[in-house]
Amino acid sequence: MKGERSASPTPETAELARRLFADLRAAADGERAAQMAAYMRDQFRYLGVQTPARRKISRPFLNAAKKERLLDWDFVDACWQAEEREFQYVAADYLRKVRHLLTVADLPRIRGLAVTKPWWDTVDSLDATVGSVVAQSAEGRELILKWARDESMWVRRLAIDHQLQRKESTDVELLSSIIEANLGSGEFFIDKAVGWALRDYSKTDPEWVRAFIAEHRQGMAALAIREASKYL
Repeated sequence: MKGERSASPTPETAELARRLFADLRAAADGERAAQMAAYMRDQFRYLGVQTPARRKISRPFLNAAKKERLLDWDFVDACWQAEEREFQYVAADYLRKVRHLLTVADLPRIRGLAVTKPWWDTVDSLDATVGSVVAQSAEGRELILKWARDESMWVRRLAIDHQLQRKESTDVELLSSIIEANLGSGEFFIDKAVGWALRDYSKTDPEWVRAFIAEHRQGMAALAIREASKYL
């Protein structure tokens, strides 16, 4: 029925998921994998499958999942548990594809992804998904404010940047509260996220961003100010 979501794939979609895993591994490129791993400071193992090829391989499954309204957390977990980093990227692509099926009840599971094998690549890939869910309700807004003060730096980064590219739909009061909670952190990835969030919104309302920087300059890291001021 319209409005319902399925947690169980059809046999056809399950076969597409199996083929996705097999085809990604078949496309492995050892030389490229070493380069990709080095770029990420050798923290993760890679297959060496670049983004265009990865998306081409995963497209049949992702399109089928969207059509079937399939929210399969078992698939997401399997991708996140896989050793090769490309599978985490597939899971993030999948969640973006079906983000219209997600609710506030799914946010704790997304937080779990953010703190598992965390680095900027996977955390940032969850921004749009989280932003879509938070915008649905007051409960989502309340939870993201808690994330802004989370013990995990990566969850705080996700909170800071979850409204990227929302333009006129940006909740500026929420943006301000989240950033204010993270000023003076001394964390590079937090200061960078603050700068990016403000820089992104400056394309929509540069005067608001100028005023925010002027009010909070003393507590803002130089990096955050530099990034935020890029288009001002």
